[in-house]
Amino acid sequence: MAKEKDMDDEEIKLTAAYGNKEVLTSGNSEMDKKMGGGIPAGSLTLIEGANDTGKSVLTQQLMWGALQQGFNLATYTTENTIKSLLRQMDSLSLDISDYFAFGTLKIYPIHLEGMEWAEDVPFLEYIIADVKAKPAEVVLIDSLTVFVSEASDSAILNFFASCVNICDGGRTILITAHTFAFGEEVLTRVRSICDAHLSLKKEEVGDRLIRTMEVAKVRGAQRTTGNVVAFEVEPAFGLRIIPISKTRA
Repeated sequence: MAKEKDMDDEEIKLTAAYGNKEVLTSGNSEMDKKMGGGIPAGSLTLIEGANDTGKSVLTQQLMWGALQQGFNLATYTTENTIKSLLRQMDSLSLDISDYFAFGTLKIYPIHLEGMEWAEDVPFLEYIIADVKAKPAEVVLIDSLTVFVSEASDSAILNFFASCVNICDGGRTILITAHTFAFGEEVLTRVRSICDAHLSLKKEEVGDRLIRTMEVAKVRGAQRTTGNVVAFEVEPAFGLRIIPISKTRA
């Protein structure tokens, strides 16, 4: 009890959240509130948006929250090396080097530079097979764009259906992708398949660059989800929530 008295209300809430592995939190209380308390464990989440809308930063924030909660996490990245990802997160005050050193976090870079695409290679099937073989409780794929851009509609839908089957076993999967990577009909079906759907956008307000996240749905959320949240990315601080009223001022 004495310990709790020394903690402010926010610290108590975060401590309670980190001890609860039924919901994956971002470690940012305002962001979690907009997502209805966080993303329920065992969910398949699609994080989509155009270039430079903050998809990677958001997933890194979710990665940080998951590791703080004690989840084992595996991340597949087409946009970073191991060193660059660790460095990038440290620059946002999200130091994950200890988790990586002790094996709680596994990072699997997928290097695509200079690769010649072969249409008959089932990359999505390879990814699913590898995810199944990994023991991680939380899997993050950032980004799926290059793989779905050249894949058939049926291959894309089969991939997401396989992800659902994995999540049914209690694992949590988060996938980022550019909106343009999907055809309109396939994107509609993919959004429907996923348990959670977060849509990111970017806009200029005066002399400021504002990113927004629309919480389209979070199936099984503990509380009512928020609709839209605006945020900035600040060096040495990370993701900072901005009241919508201020972005319009």
